[in-house]
Amino acid sequence: MDDFLIVINNIWNTLVIIVTHKIFYITFFTWLIAQTLKVLIFFITKHKFDFRLFVGTGGMPSSHTAAVSAITTTIGLYSGWDSPIFMVSLCYALIVISDAMGVRRAAGKQAVVLNKMMDEIGHGKFKYEKRLKELLGHTPLEAFAGILIGIIFPILMF
Repeated sequence: MDDFLIVINNIWNTLVIIVTHKIFYITFFTWLIAQTLKVLIFFITKHKFDFRLFVGTGGMPSSHTAAVSAITTTIGLYSGWDSPIFMVSLCYALIVISDAMGVRRAAGKQAVVLNKMMDEIGHGKFKYEKRLKELLGHTPLEAFAGILIGIIFPILMF
């Protein structure tokens, strides 16, 4: 029983170390701010509240881009702009941002076409369970807004 309590205590201590680390909580709160802005911007422009945007992908600003920009900025501030971990984080951020604007955006455009095809042939024998998610990737403007949020908020919070 003592071994079990030691393991639980070690897990708890590790979780506390992670969530109270400056790099983690600055990145998390930057992501949270971007997700909240996404819901607010949608509400202001469409006059509808959609909570799914808070946990989903796509939309303005890109929270993925904000998060990877935040972690990269915070690592640069914390470890130095010439540190190896900053360089790794920068490369990771570039891949995520490129993916958000490229592959995921293309997949979203394909989903629009496939959903339209399913709508047009849906009256025949072909039946489908669920529409494909169309809002997957980001426009360059949405990604740029995420980058700005991911740089500005960590500098203010650091």
